[in-house]
This record gives sequence, C-alpha cells and structure tokens, in this order.
Amino acid sequence: MIKKDLPRQAADGEQKTKEPETKKTAKKTGFMEEMLSRKESEMKMPEKDDLIEGVVIDIGKQALYLDLGPVGAGVIYGRELEDGIGTLKTLKIGDKIKATVIEPENDEGYIELSLRTAGYEIAWTDIYKKLQEGEIVAVKIREANRGGLMGEIYGIKAFLPVSQLSAEHYPRVEEGDKSRILSMLNKFIGQDFKVKIIDANKEDEKLIISEKEAYANKEREAISLLKTGDIIEGVISGVVDFGAFVKFNIAPEIQMRNKSVSGRPLPAGQTGAAGKKEELEGLVHISELAWRLIENPKDIVKVGDKIKAKIIGIDDTRISLSIKTLKKDPWSETKYKVGDIVAGNVRKITPYGAFVYLDEDIHGLLHISEFNNIEEAKKYLRVGATNKFKILTLEPKEHRMGLTLAEKGKKETAETAAPTEKAEMPKEAAPKAEAVKIAAEKPETEKAKSKEEKQKAKKETKEKIVKKEKAEAKEKKPAVKKSKAKTE
Repeated sequence: MIKKDLPRQAADGEQKTKEPETKKTAKKTGFMEEMLSRKESEMKMPEKDDLIEGVVIDIGKQALYLDLGPVGAGVIYGRELEDGIGTLKTLKIGDKIKATVIEPENDEGYIELSLRTAGYEIAWTDIYKKLQEGEIVAVKIREANRGGLMGEIYGIKAFLPVSQLSAEHYPRVEEGDKSRILSMLNKFIGQDFKVKIIDANKEDEKLIISEKEAYANKEREAISLLKTGDIIEGVISGVVDFGAFVKFNIAPEIQMRNKSVSGRPLPAGQTGAAGKKEELEGLVHISELAWRLIENPKDIVKVGDKIKAKIIGIDDTRISLSIKTLKKDPWSETKYKVGDIVAGNVRKITPYGAFVYLDEDIHGLLHISEFNNIEEAKKYLRVGATNKFKILTLEPKEHRMGLTLAEKGKKETAETAAPTEKAEMPKEAAPKAEAVKIAAEKPETEKAKSKEEKQKAKKETKEKIVKKEKAEAKEKKPAVKKSKAKTE
C-alpha cells in the first residue's frame, strides 16, 4: 500500500511541482504579448515629409540604403542624394544620417527618402543656429552686382551688401560711380570671405551676411584702447562728398598707456579681413577738414595723403576724426570788427544769401533780405567778383559774420561795374570806353530809334495829308469866285 501510494504521491507531487511552472509560463507569454501590442500601438509608421534617422547599410552609385529599425528599410535614389552640403561625399557604412520621407512605401517595399529635402531643412536649422550664436562662417563669393556680392551657405544664396563689407574691401569710389563700384566688386569673385549671418528668413529664402560684423569684435577690442582726444597719424583711404576716410594703426604710446593701466595683452597684432595687420578706419567729416567753408573735400585732401587728426568721437565701431582742431582757429584772433569796411570775394550765391570771403579762412554772409530776391542779388553780385562790404555783426565763437554792401544807396549792378569818374579817365581810353558804353546801350538805342522813326513817319504822313487837303481847298476857292462873277 505504501509502495503503491508513493508513486501516486510522487505523481501527485510531480503534478504539484509542475503546476506553478505552467502558470508562470502562461503569465510570461501574456506579458510579452502585452508588451508587443503596446510597442506596436506606440510605434508610429513614418509619413510623408517626416524627418527620420537611419544607419547606412549600403552605398551604391545611384542609391543609398538605410536601416530604419523597427519601421523597416529606406532608400535614397538619384538626385535626392544631393543635399547641397556635401553629405554624400563623407558618408560610410555605419554612419547615422537624417532624411526626409517622400514616399512611405514604394513598389519595392522600401520607405523612399530624400537627402536633398532633409539637407535644406537641416541647412536652415543650422543657419538659424549660427545667426543666434553669432558664429563666423566662410563664404565663397560667386557673383557681384551694384548692390554688393553674392555667396552661398549650404547651397543657399546669401547676399553681402556693399555697406557690410569690411574697411579693407569697401569700394571708395569718387561721387559714388556705380559702374566703378561694380568693377571693384567683380575683383572679389572666387575669393573666400569670413562673414556673420545678420538676417535669415526661410519662408522668403532671404539670407543676409556681413563681413564687417565678422571683424567687429576685433575692432571693438582695438577701439577700446582709444579715447576722445587721442591724436592719430594715418593715410587718407577715400574721399567722398561728405568727408574723407582715414586708415590708421594704434600708436605705440597709446598701446603702452593701456598696457600699464590694465596689464592685458594688446590686440594690435591681430590680422584683418585680408590677413594684414589690423588697421582701424575713421571719418573726417567735411566740416572737420578745415576752418573755412568747403564745397568739395577734394579741394583739401586726396587719397594717399598722410595726415594727423584728433579723435572727437567714438560710437561703437565708428570713429569720428578732426583735422582742423589741430590747427589754430583763425576766428579766435580775428582782426575784423563791426563797422569795418572791407573788400570781400563772392564765392557762392544761394537762396538765403551770398557767402563772401574776406581772406582764406574768414567768411561772412550777405543775407538775401538785403535784396528783394535772388535775381536782384545776382544783379549786384557776381561769383568771383570783389566788392566793398560793411561788417554788421561778428560772432567769432560761432564763426558768424553778417555783411551788407558798403554803399547801399549807390549799388552798382554786376553788368555796369566800371570806373565812374570820367574826368580821371585817360583821353586815350575815353573813345574805347565810349564805344563800350555805346555797345552796351545799343539794344536800347536801337529800340528808341525804331520808336522815334515810327512816330516821325506817322507825323510826316499826317502832315502830307493835311498839306494835300489845304492845296485842294485853295484850288476850289478861285473857281467859286469866277462862277460868282459870271452870275453877276
């Protein structure tokens, strides 16, 4: 009984020991199914225009195959391999890349992808990143136009305006001649420029770059060594309507002054846009070239002139210079005073008056209110002529002087300005002067003669008519008397 029972117990025991294993297996199977079903529900199949990542598994001449993991395999054909940023050239098996879905499943069962579309998206993403971070990028200049230069970043066209060129490349052209500007810009085609992105808009495909900004930090660092009042020595690099540009290096004494104060390393050894020693550039405004009135800066300086100037203002990377402040102000010790009768040369006649120079540096204004209008002013004044003037007002600090014609009641017109005392005129000159006078008066004389002749002719005609009538009347009178006599 015991033996029989044992196997039975053993069998029962076996059953008892196996039962928990079966339950455990069943539980495990249920868990896996649940996890798989959850993964399938969570796993999203790629759709058109999605950007997905894959691993390169094969590189062919016309196709590139990617392992996309649980979603399957992807393929990139032909022109879709070109992304404009040269990704294909550096790819090797095992590399991870991103591509854009252009067809979720093609005829061969692959997910069809595009590097070109993905590259465009990636490029703009990177462009925005560079814009935000202020990163400097290298750009090859492809073409030029009158407004600036064209380059490319990741195959996207980028515009570099003339105003954003560095001082090294900025075209200093007289009178802003656009054809000459274009000629100078064409020389930069094929060159590599370092630039910063200053504006980007994917929707408008607008990408603006600046070479000037790429070197702005270096400029700011160098400019930080300068202060208003410093004297610089430089060379005129350009002359324009509103002034002259000056290129200069920071003087050793200024560098030493900053080194002794801060102990920091100096940026003077840095290189600029063309790899040359860093040069700064400032502007001397037309009003700061000389104390006298200037119409054209070229009358004062020319490109290549070596000059000294004083820094009168610093605004970020803009440096304002003055040449005239290093020279004595001629107005500070002027010999003129109110009431003086002086000779002055008329340099310019404007709608608000005439500018008259008493000497090379001192000038005054004869206000238009001295005349009825500018036409009348031009009758009494001629540009280049010298006249006598009386000083009405004088303000040396403001560099202002008010003038009037010396003999107001005896103004001579510009046309008739000639010697007035006939008695003092040499006899030999009298006939010539008379001839000049007759020539000047000829048009008026001819008009007067013509009028007189007409009146005379009219009078003569009238007299003839009256004479004729009288003659006829006389002839008739005797005839009447005779007839009377006969009647008697």
